Amino acid sequence: MKKKVIISVFILTCLLSLNVFALNGSIEGEKVSDAKYMADTLWVLLAAFLVFFMQAGFAMVESGFTRAKNAVNILMKNLMDFSMGSIAYWAIGFAIMFGTGNVFMGTSGWFVPADSTAFASLEWSSVPTHAAWLFQLVFAATAATIVSGAMAERTQFKSYLIYSVFITGIIYPIVGHWIWGGGWLSNLGMSDFAGSTVVHSTGGWLALTGAVVLGPRLGKYDNDGNPRPIAGHNLPLAALGVFILWLGWFGFNPGSQMGADAVEISSIAVTTNLAAAAGAITAMITAWIMLGKPDAGMSLNGALAGLVAITAGCASVGPRDAAIIGAIGGIVVVLSVLMFERLRIDDPVGAISVHGTCGAVGTILLGFFANTEDSKGVFYGGGFELLWAQIVGVVAVLVWCLVTGFILFSAIKAVTGLRVTEEEEQAGLDYEEHGASAYPDFNVSAMR
Repeated sequence: MKKKVIISVFILTCLLSLNVFALNGSIEGEKVSDAKYMADTLWVLLAAFLVFFMQAGFAMVESGFTRAKNAVNILMKNLMDFSMGSIAYWAIGFAIMFGTGNVFMGTSGWFVPADSTAFASLEWSSVPTHAAWLFQLVFAATAATIVSGAMAERTQFKSYLIYSVFITGIIYPIVGHWIWGGGWLSNLGMSDFAGSTVVHSTGGWLALTGAVVLGPRLGKYDNDGNPRPIAGHNLPLAALGVFILWLGWFGFNPGSQMGADAVEISSIAVTTNLAAAAGAITAMITAWIMLGKPDAGMSLNGALAGLVAITAGCASVGPRDAAIIGAIGGIVVVLSVLMFERLRIDDPVGAISVHGTCGAVGTILLGFFANTEDSKGVFYGGGFELLWAQIVGVVAVLVWCLVTGFILFSAIKAVTGLRVTEEEEQAGLDYEEHGASAYPDFNVSAMR
């Protein structure tokens, strides 16, 4: 019996050895390739799920920074911009953004066929077409939901549904095609790894046009034009939203590698986190100096500003430079918020400053700090070529969004109306637009 056991173990060991030696063969090589394919796909899907959860973060931030009487309206907007955007981006948006076409827009791949060869600009990634679509969809939804924050507390709900479709279906995808889909800015050499400009500045500049066309909320400015603070109803909710967004950014930036490349996604996660932390610190210090107090709202937006600023260069800079970029973003966001208030542009959550201004600043800073084998910024001996491409890209997207945004919002205003009535705004959009209240069992009061 003992001899039979020994013989069996010997035979099994030989068989296992044959399998080990087969690692150098074609069959085992195919298995390794299949494993990489599965790992890449699973990582991209996981990253997409994390970015999708950012919708919850935006909902918490926006509702927390606004008044209780508008909380249901904020939640409905975040629900429906993803829902409406999913259909629009599936039908036409993804094709315009990544489909084969010209330097301005894609013209093939409508309704995202799984076996299509129309998406040549994504051939560098091995993941299935539908995995790539899902990952890019959650980016498109992010661009759309940024707009809702700046236009909160005074926008008609039906108008919001209309412009969400146009943003996710046309305006945002065209910007994406220019930079990520083989368009003219890509050919110029512009770099925007995860979307400081493609996603965040696009959403931020469209938010700017919407806020301008709408005008400020009732009571935001006194008779002399001086801004009055309108406090949000739930700062803990806003803080929870910021932490959710911070978590989601670990899908947003490392996921843009579009593959489970261990060294690269680890490095991107580190640069992302350091920038957020530095942004929160410098925003707190800047607000402390300028406002006399370490303002919580400014500090929370500082973390988001650092995240937005590093998104363009998270794969192209080291940890030290990431912290510097994030720190600059934290300073800029405070100055930008105060500037827009003085310009009588009412942005209840600071979306224009966090996403528009800091997205542009982060994109341009990459022209100074980029340090990879293929791309060098000014500070690393690369000259001004990359910096010039970054500036041209930022200005081009700014102009595109301002023109299309003003046309879109002005057209909606003329056709269906854009702003609620004074009576509806005073009563709150929750009851007037949705017939509901976020806090039906509580009496809501306000301090002077």
